[in-house]
Amino acid sequence: MLYAAYQAQSDLINPARMLAQAALTALGARALTGEPIDIRVVAAAYEMVTRAGLTHVRPPYQIDSVRIGNHDLAVREEVALALPFGSLLRFRKDSEVAQSKVLVVAPMSGHFSTLLRHTVAVLLQDHDVYITDWHNARDVRHGDGVFGYDDYVDYLIRFIETLGDQTHVVAVCQPCVQVLTAAAVMAQAGHAAQPRSMTLMAGPVDTRINPTTVNRLAMEKPIGWFEKNLIATVPARYAGAGRRVYPGFVQLGAFMAMNLTRHVNAHIDMFTHLATGEAEKAQVIKTFYDEYFAVLDLPAEFYLETVQWIFQEARLAAGTPTHRGETVDCSAIRKTALLTVEGERDDICSLGQTAAAHDLCRGLKPFRKRHHMQAGVGHYGVFSGRKWEGQIYPIVRNMILANS
Repeated sequence: MLYAAYQAQSDLINPARMLAQAALTALGARALTGEPIDIRVVAAAYEMVTRAGLTHVRPPYQIDSVRIGNHDLAVREEVALALPFGSLLRFRKDSEVAQSKVLVVAPMSGHFSTLLRHTVAVLLQDHDVYITDWHNARDVRHGDGVFGYDDYVDYLIRFIETLGDQTHVVAVCQPCVQVLTAAAVMAQAGHAAQPRSMTLMAGPVDTRINPTTVNRLAMEKPIGWFEKNLIATVPARYAGAGRRVYPGFVQLGAFMAMNLTRHVNAHIDMFTHLATGEAEKAQVIKTFYDEYFAVLDLPAEFYLETVQWIFQEARLAAGTPTHRGETVDCSAIRKTALLTVEGERDDICSLGQTAAAHDLCRGLKPFRKRHHMQAGVGHYGVFSGRKWEGQIYPIVRNMILANS
C-alpha cells in the first residue's frame, strides 16, 4: 500500500506539473529574466510547480573534462562490468599516462552514485577513477534474485578483481563497513587482488560511539518494525514488479524531516531569486535539489540487514561479523593501508565512528594507518566542496601515492 499510495499521489500531481510547464513555455524563455516583474513572479510560480516531484532516474554525472596542468582532457564514461544491481563505471580520460586505479564506493542509501560527482571530479586529476554505479532496485527484474549485505560485499570483491592488484579504494559513508568486510575477506583468503589502500570517509564503522540522531532512530524500534512499516512492493508498471524494496522517497522524507526548516527556506529563496531575476543564485539551489530529489529504491534485504547489522548490532565493531557464514576478521588485513577521514561537524557519522576501523585493523603496521579529522565540515563536506578539494584530497592523494 505504501508504494501504491505514493504512486497515486504522483499521478495526481503530474497533470498540474505538465500544465505549469506548458504555461512556462508559453511565456517564453525570457520570462524569468525580463520585465515586468509581475511576469517574472508568475513564471517563477509556474517553475516551482514543475519542480514539485521526484525523479527515479539517475542524473548525469556531468563530468565531460578534467583540468590537468594547463590542459583540459576529455572524459567519457565506460561500463567496465555490468551486473544486475550495479555497474562498475569508469571515467576514461584521453591520456596515455598510466595512473593509479581508484575505485570510489558510493553508498546505496536512497540517492544515486552521482551524489559523489565532485569526489570523482577531484580524484580524476591524478587517478584512473571508477565508481560503483548502483541501479534503482525497482528497475531490477524480480528474477535477478535478492541483494543483501553479503551480495554487496561480493560485488565489491568482483569489482576489485576486475581492476586488478594495484587498486585503491575510497569509500564514502555507509559502504565503509562493507569495504572493511571485503578487505578482510580477501585478506583471509590470501586473495591476489587485495587493495593497496582503503580510504574510509565518514562511515558508520562503530555506531555505538557518540550516537547521532540517525543512530538513535535506528535503535528505537525492533527490526520487525522497519520491515512491517518501511518495506514496500514495486508496482506492476515497473521492471522490478513484485520486488520488495525500501523506497527512496521514504528515505528522502526522513532526511528532509531532520532539517525541514532549512529545505523550506531554500525553496523560498529559490522562488525569490527566480522572481527577482537572480538566475545564477536560483540555479545553485536548483542544481542541488535536482540531485537531492533523484531517489533510488534499495533492495529490502540490503536495507534491513544494514539497519540491523550496522546500526543496531554494530557487528563489525563488536567482533561478530560473518560473510557467507564464515567469520570475518579485520586483523587479517596486513597489505591494505588504511586512511580514515571524519568531519568535525558531522551529524550523521559522528567523530570516532570511522576512526574505530584502526582498532579493528590491528594487524596493520602503524606506518600503514592514518587518521584525519577535518575541522569545520559536516557530513557532505568530507567528500564534496572546497575543504574536500583543498585540504582533504591532498591527504587522500598522498595515501594512494605512498602505497602505489
